[in-house]
Amino acid sequence: MKTLSCRFDTPEAVESWYAIDDRVMGGVSTSGMALDREGHAVFSGTVSLANNGGFASVRSPVMASGSVDGSACLLSVRGDGKRYRFSIRTDAEFDGISYQAALQPPAGEWTILRLAAADFVPTWRGRVVGHLPPLDPACAQQIGLLIADRQLGPFKLDLRAIELVR
Repeated sequence: MKTLSCRFDTPEAVESWYAIDDRVMGGVSTSGMALDREGHAVFSGTVSLANNGGFASVRSPVMASGSVDGSACLLSVRGDGKRYRFSIRTDAEFDGISYQAALQPPAGEWTILRLAAADFVPTWRGRVVGHLPPLDPACAQQIGLLIADRQLGPFKLDLRAIELVR
């Protein structure tokens, strides 16, 4: 078994991350993932409600060969006071079920957040979906970050690492 470990300390660490914003439905929000000069990743952009929009997200395929072993996620993050969601998809599809867990790291302060499998709720396009099995983190195919919930304006979430742990 392999362990999923994303360390955001090189340019290559952010290359596989791509934005999926409300532009897919006519909105004008923007986001991206980039490496900061300090040697960590930054998920940043601007959320707008124009044209019925209101969300920004980034996603990456899981870069691990074989099965991934773990039951919780650790995120080393520094927030801006806004609420975010960490998502895990158990398939490689563009549009499908996304298991999401809420996070709100303290503004301006590095912290490590632990998200247990039980913290993740199955969603489809932002809506909770019932009657699905609980998340099995070992089945992770894609991971992502999302900001929504009518939080207008610029945002910035710094990341040092994402790890799947026991």
